[in-house]
Amino acid sequence: MEHQQYHHETVLLEEAVEALDIKPDGVYVDCTMGGAGHSRLILSRLGPKGRLICFDQDSDAWHNTPDDRRVILVKENFRYLAHFLAYYGCDRVDGILADIGVSSYQFDTADRGFSIRFDAPLDMRMDDRGTMTAADIISGYSEQELHRMFEKNGEVRNSRTLAKVIVEGRRNRRVESINDFKALIDGCIMGKPHKYLAQVFQALRIEVNEELVALKEFLEQTPGCLKPGGRLAVITFHSLEDKIVKHFMKNGTLEENREAEDPFGLHKASNPFRILKDILPGEAELKRNARSSSARLRIAERK
Repeated sequence: MEHQQYHHETVLLEEAVEALDIKPDGVYVDCTMGGAGHSRLILSRLGPKGRLICFDQDSDAWHNTPDDRRVILVKENFRYLAHFLAYYGCDRVDGILADIGVSSYQFDTADRGFSIRFDAPLDMRMDDRGTMTAADIISGYSEQELHRMFEKNGEVRNSRTLAKVIVEGRRNRRVESINDFKALIDGCIMGKPHKYLAQVFQALRIEVNEELVALKEFLEQTPGCLKPGGRLAVITFHSLEDKIVKHFMKNGTLEENREAEDPFGLHKASNPFRILKDILPGEAELKRNARSSSARLRIAERK
């Protein structure tokens, strides 16, 4: 595919970079470079000896890499954070930023298959080197797997019925495009069609890209990758992600039942993080960019 102009409105730009408390000679990580909005602002605050390591698995984003000798581009998912920091001799860094969202470019590029607004192959891969597409999931998952996916990843109210309709409908038709899929599930839509389809597409996209798994793997590596006083800043765009990030920063672990197993805190491990704050977009940004409305920035500091 010929490269198109990459347009993306960076969300919480100033706030996220301020959260990192940039030291001119520090080493920082932008885990989701995308349009490089955050990356460029970080670079503007770094001195000649500073370094920025940018991760992005989307080949369309690689064209945006700043032409700057202080930048290292890692063409992989940020779930491999610790491995690549070690590879580049930066075991511990001064700050890590992750903007966990689909870019405007990905939504607006029809043939990526992320948006309900266009007809295109039912793809949804953020990394086109991946082998599984959304169409593969719709054609190959069992009814139970589809039910779990729509309920867990999209919080779709009638996920059980939706899964049954897909399994029954795919026996008689091929589902390869967005319009094929929308026609297949048309009778299942509850409430406002746009909202319902957005939840369904979110569930599929998360599954294709293992987004929640990758987020958890990334978070678990961050304490060992940050220097004392180093900052972790994460921007999320839906409640599933935000719940994971909030829990991790509060507890320093992704374990859910620690308090129930140890009600008196006798065996509680110390949290390596100190929560600083969380930030929502201001009125000016909300007016300028409607897609920022679901964004939330959470910030923590390594003790």
